[in-house]
Amino acid sequence: MLIDSHAHLEMPPFDRDRDQVVRRAKEAGVEIIVTVGTTVEDCRKALEITRRYPGVYAVIGVHPHEVKDIDGGTYDSLKGMAKQEKVVAYGEIGLDFFRNLSPRATQIRRFGEQLELASELDLPVVIHDREAHRETMDQLKGWKGARRGIIHCFSGDYPMAKQCIGLGFCISIPGTVTFEKNEKLRAIVRDLPLESLLVETDCPYLTPNPLRGKRNEPAYVVHTARKVAEIKGISFEEVAAVTTANAKAVFGIP
Repeated sequence: MLIDSHAHLEMPPFDRDRDQVVRRAKEAGVEIIVTVGTTVEDCRKALEITRRYPGVYAVIGVHPHEVKDIDGGTYDSLKGMAKQEKVVAYGEIGLDFFRNLSPRATQIRRFGEQLELASELDLPVVIHDREAHRETMDQLKGWKGARRGIIHCFSGDYPMAKQCIGLGFCISIPGTVTFEKNEKLRAIVRDLPLESLLVETDCPYLTPNPLRGKRNEPAYVVHTARKVAEIKGISFEEVAAVTTANAKAVFGIP
């Protein structure tokens, strides 16, 4: 069994064939999918999806691209959603200084607020970090919360990964590990303990080789897991078993 620890089934690219996407995942051995909201509206949609599919769980929060739109009712809405049984984490939250779709100062302020909200809700966090490694680490080191969760779609270096693990986070590996030129990520995967790793698709984005050019979907996390196994010189079955156990532990999935 595999767990796709980070998908976006609530996004429009899946509106026409979501049933088939979930079925193909199950046929590929992906028994659990964690779908991650990025806005309040998408979080509601993610929760609706969890009610339709037994193996789908939800993460709720506001993505750094969208934090400019947080208003007086946003956090109350998220608090209400957090009471739903299949909500397993808060996120994805963090910083994105690559696209800067929200002002940087706003991103930093809202990141801190959402970390505190996750603590209040007693949920692990899913962290987004793109081109903001130093600022992300400053926030996480300064946070007085439980420091448990996932650094999603990891793009830092090995020392950063070790620091994240030391703080209590798992490192989630996306399909980019299969990209021909991404030797940096493959070296990190090789050197990190498997007990600290998860696998994800971030679908519909980041489709792994050999399927680049197609829309990504949870079934394709198999390719990422196979690449992790190849890099570490272990069996696919071991990667599947350990990353599944890791994901269940982080998310509290029985």
